[in-house]
Amino acid sequence: MPLFTKEKLFTKRWFIDYSLITIGSFIMAAGFVFFITPHKIVPGGIYGLGIIVHYLSKGMALWPEGFPIGLFNLLVNIPLTYFGIKLLGPRFGTKTIYGFISSSVFMDCITWMRVVGDAPLVNDVLLSCIFGGVLTGIGLGLIFKARATSGGSDIVAMVITRYTRIPIGQMLIWVDSAIVLVALAAFKDWQIPLYSMIVIYITGRAIDIILEGTNYNKALIIISDKHEDIRDKIIHDLARGGTYLKGVGMYTNTEKNIIFTVVSRREVAILEEHINKIDPQAFITIMDASEILGEGFHSLKRKLNFK
Repeated sequence: MPLFTKEKLFTKRWFIDYSLITIGSFIMAAGFVFFITPHKIVPGGIYGLGIIVHYLSKGMALWPEGFPIGLFNLLVNIPLTYFGIKLLGPRFGTKTIYGFISSSVFMDCITWMRVVGDAPLVNDVLLSCIFGGVLTGIGLGLIFKARATSGGSDIVAMVITRYTRIPIGQMLIWVDSAIVLVALAAFKDWQIPLYSMIVIYITGRAIDIILEGTNYNKALIIISDKHEDIRDKIIHDLARGGTYLKGVGMYTNTEKNIIFTVVSRREVAILEEHINKIDPQAFITIMDASEILGEGFHSLKRKLNFK
């Protein structure tokens, strides 16, 4: 079995992917160095363990300033990735390896260039959680866009999942939660896990925004006897499309033409006003649409090419 998946070098996609990983690694490292690490916040992952080791090793003869977090991440990720490849196959690829190496280097280089060492950029812990979580989420989101991972706890969760059949998402939560509890035991401060949970949540939201975008579109399901008038409004006035779905009313047992369409948030209000005028008894379901791909919206081909 080969250790790495084969990739075409120096193509447009290759340059985009490695640029995303480089930029994402730098942003993530900056989020840790300036906002997260100085307050001893431990948002799970190998970096979280690195923060614990960094502070516990301060004052030691070999590392008076604390063991470098980036170096710790590198030393742990190398064997983790090797065993992950041996057990799970070459799914990680060279991009994941480049990702954890570059983020480790950026983290220690930024720390080394700072005159103030581990001093926080801002003293407000909650403000640091917000900005640290946003920067970390943006960085990880860019890395994920390049179809890479940051290694670490992701690999641990994948390996455990293979042998326990526990869902990967659930296992990731357990692994990161265990690391947060280790921080509580190490620092003996209840505020640290609480602040860490805030960072974990904000990081997740920021990753979602990077991967899916800030989408304000709404998906509508409309059931009305005036479906032709509503159809004309959607097509001619809003310049949107839609689909007729065939249905049968559960109470009346009569056939219904159900409209499924996607419009912007502003257009929802226009459509609601129109429907209220022609059929106040219409049944409307409005749902948030996290991502819309297709004609009139974001192109699926363009998205895949960008990734």
